[in-house]
Amino acid sequence: MCDRNERIATIMAASLAASVLVSGLGLPDPAYAAGRIVCWKDASGKTIGCGDKVPPEYQNSATRELDSRGITRKQTESAEEANRRRAQEQQTVKTKVEEDRKAIDQRRQDTALLETYSNEKEIDLKRDRDLQVLDSQIEQLTVALKNTTARYDQVRSQANLAEKTKKPLPKNAQDELTRVTAEKQRFEASIQAKQKEKEALRVKYAEYRARFTELRAQQTAAAKK
Repeated sequence: MCDRNERIATIMAASLAASVLVSGLGLPDPAYAAGRIVCWKDASGKTIGCGDKVPPEYQNSATRELDSRGITRKQTESAEEANRRRAQEQQTVKTKVEEDRKAIDQRRQDTALLETYSNEKEIDLKRDRDLQVLDSQIEQLTVALKNTTARYDQVRSQANLAEKTKKPLPKNAQDELTRVTAEKQRFEASIQAKQKEKEALRVKYAEYRARFTELRAQQTAAAKK
């Protein structure tokens, strides 16, 4: 439904179409005489004025052009709307490209999954082998941490004694304390990282297993058709 300004524009268009001359001015602008009325809008999309041409200050606004019967013949979008539309179009293209890339990656992974394993048991066996490797690494790191912690406790005791007796800790002991402290922290961080790696590995193989089962079911269903 036209708003108040657009209804006024319709009336103006019909009136102008019936006019052939404008007293004292001769023939009007051809488009104006033909009943052409253009309405311009503000940033919110509300029509704020109508006439035979858009004022300079509203050149970048959205417009709506009506004929002598008040029928919309042409519409233009504002510069802001055009920029927003282009941004949306670019985002749509970007999203489509990303979805296509993910689809290609998924097909590649599905193919590799079906070519690598014959059944779910093989996936479980591969998972267990990988977990064993990580467990072995964690065990080695734990032994190293135990030895480093023992050395750290010795040097830390020397430092505590020196502090208690208000005697300076020998330079070599200070260096040793700094070294074993850093080494102890490094082993602790490595063990923690390996534990997280184990959890991620379990999740990965669970996803492999579920996807493998799904793909096999699809193949079975397709073969029955």
